[in-house]
Amino acid sequence: MANKTNFSEDELKQILSSYDLGNYKDSTPFTSGTVQTNIKVKTTKGQFVFRYYENRSVQSALFETNFLAYLKDHDFPCPKPFLNQYGEFVGIYKQKPYVLFEYMEGEHITNPSENQKTQLIKLAAELHNISKNYIPLYKEDRLNYSVVTCRKLAEQQAKQLCTNNAKEKLRWLEKELESLVLPESLPKGICHSDFHFSNILYKDGTCKALIDFDDANYTYLLFDLIVLIEYGAWQHDVDEYLNVKEAKKIISEYMKYRPLSDMEKKHLFDIYKLSILIDCVRYFDRGEVENFYERRKIEYLNHIGRMKFFENLFR
Repeated sequence: MANKTNFSEDELKQILSSYDLGNYKDSTPFTSGTVQTNIKVKTTKGQFVFRYYENRSVQSALFETNFLAYLKDHDFPCPKPFLNQYGEFVGIYKQKPYVLFEYMEGEHITNPSENQKTQLIKLAAELHNISKNYIPLYKEDRLNYSVVTCRKLAEQQAKQLCTNNAKEKLRWLEKELESLVLPESLPKGICHSDFHFSNILYKDGTCKALIDFDDANYTYLLFDLIVLIEYGAWQHDVDEYLNVKEAKKIISEYMKYRPLSDMEKKHLFDIYKLSILIDCVRYFDRGEVENFYERRKIEYLNHIGRMKFFENLFR
């Protein structure tokens, strides 16, 4: 968990003075979220979210704000970023960027109903329909999920850990990356990349907003579909097991709003493996190379194979 920053009333008043959002009344830090500092601020004009980026560059924050502004222009339910008096989305305080966002009403649901789950799937598909036509600025300032990024980060982790286990894990990961088949024509766009319940707001049983685009990046549009499958169909309490019936339901619901091309169907297998390998990088120091969680998942998929995986989910 990243270190969070505490803000005094005077500091928040100083920051608000650069916006036309009313006078400061009070504030409450959000307890959820493990990386950035988020504070709900109440003013004479309403409630807002102050986000202080603990580990992002200005350009990375601008990637997020520009995309959210674009989504709002297309009536997508997400937080609107506000411009300051200088016409900028991102401000700087103590050498770190910050943004003021619209406060979205709603609650987080840890155990959504089937109807609420399908609402989220629809929302994800709608996000992709919008993002596939979006040309992002500051794309290179985000951690875009790709083979190149995965290999680079794994090399950094292995060098930093400097153990035989890390070196062997890197060799294994590089071999798996080389086995992926990812045609250049696979559709790309902005993916949210984190459909954890804490990033979805429901109100009166309806999915009202998708928040926290901190992990959003330019990657294969299939990546978010994999995230949905991972949350809804992978049996995390039973290693090496995908509930094919549930996965098919998620894919079928998604395709009501964004049909998949034949190429996407064929290479969903490869994107799934890429997502697991990226998780491997996140937890690179976890487990011995001969037997660790991500390797067991990869071996499960390899045992099925690309063609059988395709047949199981699409025929």
